[in-house]
Order: sequence, then C-alpha cells, then structure tokens
Amino acid sequence: MSDATLPAAGLAAPRRLGHAGFWLATAAVAAALLLALRGIGSEYAYFALTIVLQYVVLATAWNILGGYAGYVNFGAAAFFAAGAYATVAFGKAMGLGLLPCIGLAGLVGGALGFGTGVLTLRLRGAYFAIATLCLSVVLQTIVVNWSYVGGSRGAYVLRPREVPWPFDTYSAYLCAVLVVLAAASVAIARTIETSRLGLGLAALRDDEAAAEATGVPTLRLKLVATSVSGAMMAVAGAPLPYIGSYVEPGSAFGLAYAVNAIAMPLIGGTSSWAGPLIGAVLLSSLQQAATVTISSAANLLIVGVLLVVFVCAAPHGIIGLFRGRR
Repeated sequence: MSDATLPAAGLAAPRRLGHAGFWLATAAVAAALLLALRGIGSEYAYFALTIVLQYVVLATAWNILGGYAGYVNFGAAAFFAAGAYATVAFGKAMGLGLLPCIGLAGLVGGALGFGTGVLTLRLRGAYFAIATLCLSVVLQTIVVNWSYVGGSRGAYVLRPREVPWPFDTYSAYLCAVLVVLAAASVAIARTIETSRLGLGLAALRDDEAAAEATGVPTLRLKLVATSVSGAMMAVAGAPLPYIGSYVEPGSAFGLAYAVNAIAMPLIGGTSSWAGPLIGAVLLSSLQQAATVTISSAANLLIVGVLLVVFVCAAPHGIIGLFRGRR
C-alpha cells in the first residue's frame, strides 16, 4: 500500500465504524420500543403510534429526494398509495401476508421512482414538482378504474386470525412492524447523508449545472434518489390496508399524505436525517391529539399554522434553529 492510500484507508475505517455504531444504536432503540409495546395494552395507543411511525418513514423518504437533492416532490401520496394498493393486489393474487407485501411494495415504489426519474431527467424546480403532481393524478385515475383492487368503492383487507408470537393483538404486531421500518428508514437516510452519495446529492441541490461541470454524475444520482425515495414511500404505505382493514382511492391518495410529507421535513429541517424524524414525531403527535380532542378536520390547519410559524421564525427548521444558536 502506498503512502497516498494510507490517509484514505485511515479515514474510511472510522466512517465504517460510525455507520455500524449508528445502525446498532438504531437497532437498540427499536428493540427498546418493541419491549415497551408489551406494556401499553391500549388499542388506540398502538394505532396512534403506528400512524406516527408511518409518517416518520414517509417524511424520511421524501427528504432523500426533496431535502438532500433539492427536488421537491408533490407526488408523495402517489408512491404512498402505490404501496398500499400493491399490498391489496399481491395479497389478492398470491395470498401473501403483510411482510412479503411490504417487500414487493418497495420494489413497485422503486420501479415507479426510477421511471419518474427517467421521464423527468430534463425537468428542474417547479417543472419537476408539477410533473410529480401529475403522476399522482394519473395513478389515482388508474386505481379508481381498476376493479381488481376495488376501484372507486375501495377494498377490504381482513387481518389474519392468528397473531404472530409474542404479540397479543394484531395492532401490536403492526406497531412493531412500523417500529422496524421507521428505524431502518432513519438508518438508511443517515447512511446516505454521510456517504459519497450524500455529498453528490448536496452538490446537486446547491447548483446542478456546476456539479455537472465538475464531473458529478447528476443523472445517476437523480435516478438513485428517486428510486430509493420512491421505494421507501411505498413501504410506508404498504401497511395501510391492514391498519384500517379498508382502503379506497380518496384516502390513499389523500391530501394529508402529500402535505405532511413535505411539511414534516421542512419543520424539522431538511439538511439532516434527524429533521424529518423530529418533524414527523412533533406534527403527527399534534394531529393525533387534535383528532381525539377537537376533530380530524383540524389536522391540516395545524400543518398550515406550523408551516407559517417556522417559515417566518426558523426557515431552516428546528435543526437549523439549534445549529444557529450553537
């Protein structure tokens, strides 16, 4: 080994150890949450925590493309619903359970994200955002007219009678699955952020033309970001039919998913993996509290008020606010 390669090797080892340590810490937190679930015992507590964790996955997935790469995606609801209806379609066609359907939904979302990247290679800024919004409209039209998955009347998905060990109810099992998915999504986002891929996406976000001029493979990075983000958003939506035992186009493609997917990273901060996590936990917890105490109709009002407050007081989100004070 030459002297020139020694510093690179010395830097690479701590970085690998840092990634491994973060994955181990994330796994430990997930295991602690799984153990804590056994002491909850409330069906609504399981449901509320499942929704919060679902938004953690969705917000983290959106931030990989919208935060790291700077490509604002207005079609988050399309990928989310694609995962939900992939569960319905594969479950009906092959009789698969939740976990295999989540994996297949990820493949569907990744393929959809890759196709979106290929079709929008030359679009930037507002034009890319409009294209993703059109994707949501097109997919919703297809699902509404697809009778195999229920069409406009929706589809019922019955939960299995047998609950996997060691859970007492299927709600607890669903919550545990979302704990694992949320932990994996946060670990993936952090790994991307601290890798060469993250540096390339940051260059793409800051100035795409300058990045291309300096040799950054912007096309490849954009395809990777759209594929990974699409796969993770579809995984977030895959458990939806089992959460409520019913799914229909109006709710799966709902405005709440599209708005929250954007608002949560913006409120938490798009420059770090922790931003979407903080924003999702804060915003979705407030929405669940408002649903119980006021009305579910107040959820989007909460999003709008918090967005106005943070845009004016902390345009870089909660993470940016604390970094500025430091």
